[in-house]
Amino acid sequence: MTHIFPRVLDRELPEAVAADGAWITTADGHRFLDAAGGAIVVNVGHGERAVIDAMTAQLGRTQYVHGTMFTTAALERFADEMAPMLPLDDARIYPVSGGSEAVETALKLARAFHLARGQQSRFQVIARRSSYHGNTLGALDASGKEPLRKPYTPWLGRFLHAPAAYEYRCENPQHPQACGAWHASELERMIAQAPPNSVAAFIAEPVAGATLGAAVPCDDYWTAVVEVCRRHGVLVIADEVMTGVGRTGAWFAMDHWGVRPDIVTAGKGTTSGYVPFGFAAVSGAVFEAISTTGFVHGFTWSHNGLGAAAAGAVLRVLRERELVARAASLGERLRGELASALADTPIVGDVRGLGLMIGIEFVRDPGTKEPFARADRVAERVATAARDQGLLLYPSTGHVDGRDGDLIMLGPPFVLTDDDAATLVERTVAAVGSVA
Repeated sequence: MTHIFPRVLDRELPEAVAADGAWITTADGHRFLDAAGGAIVVNVGHGERAVIDAMTAQLGRTQYVHGTMFTTAALERFADEMAPMLPLDDARIYPVSGGSEAVETALKLARAFHLARGQQSRFQVIARRSSYHGNTLGALDASGKEPLRKPYTPWLGRFLHAPAAYEYRCENPQHPQACGAWHASELERMIAQAPPNSVAAFIAEPVAGATLGAAVPCDDYWTAVVEVCRRHGVLVIADEVMTGVGRTGAWFAMDHWGVRPDIVTAGKGTTSGYVPFGFAAVSGAVFEAISTTGFVHGFTWSHNGLGAAAAGAVLRVLRERELVARAASLGERLRGELASALADTPIVGDVRGLGLMIGIEFVRDPGTKEPFARADRVAERVATAARDQGLLLYPSTGHVDGRDGDLIMLGPPFVLTDDDAATLVERTVAAVGSVA
């Protein structure tokens, strides 16, 4: 018997006792290749001594000091090293404990910015359908994944949702022509239909994560959407909780399109999962506006030195070992090998992604893109078949209509060896084939 309220209620979980590189070992001696990096979190690998040593050293200096009373050298150093990497001008970083907190902070920063400029009418946020931004109430309201929202519907409904940037099932009637312009016009229509000067921010993942399985937007999507936001005085929030800190083969996914948002959120890979940590960062212009009136916000564990020490160590490991470039090249290789090996598999509709953020979508009919019924539990069955072979994948469901739709994601540590990569492909193909 356990007194833990577990994350999953339909199966008993094995006990992890050791982890190294891309592998996790359980108490009964089984080894699992972590092809998902947990929840697309681990980038520098498990058991990285540089990160563990940095955390140990920080605990020898300070353990907990409150962010309203002290700063720490670890926090200052991390911010100085991270700021130039961000797709922001003169970035200012507000550290928190993870992705949901980062998104909550970003939403409040957008509101605080407009209040500081005397625009009390701006409160509305536009997000996208089939998106995920976190499980706290504000982040969940921005999220567009219906299965996650459904139990809490009475508490939600303040935010608006634009079409998803989902090339495999694009809503543009003229797809693939002028998709960026179509998305921009849809966003502009929503802004025009809202009360005048009421929209405060547009929030989106640069590459859609868990809900759409590494769906990469069309090339002109971001430039077109940002131009609309700029014309209407709407802040752009790039949710890089999953995509940031090297996951897509660039330091931040917005770098792929040369776009500079107003606010960026980060989490997951910021500390490679070694300790809860994340941040919301704003441009210098946004910070200067807010600093004139103040920011009513805060968490007990924001601005903590231990998280900053781990994040700083992760940043240095990524830079010194050129692991972001590794994520780009290895991701291209894995996508190519998976697409080739699964090309004739009748349940595979699409293999997509950017860097080491890869999605595989399953369909009943590749010609019509008809999804499997939820009762078929295809994503879960593939994940279980992989786990039986010692491979960890990240399943997702319900992306087509809030009920049907099956995906798996791969997001292994960037330190994945070439032999590990071959094992990943072999076992993924075998798991998919066994279900097909």
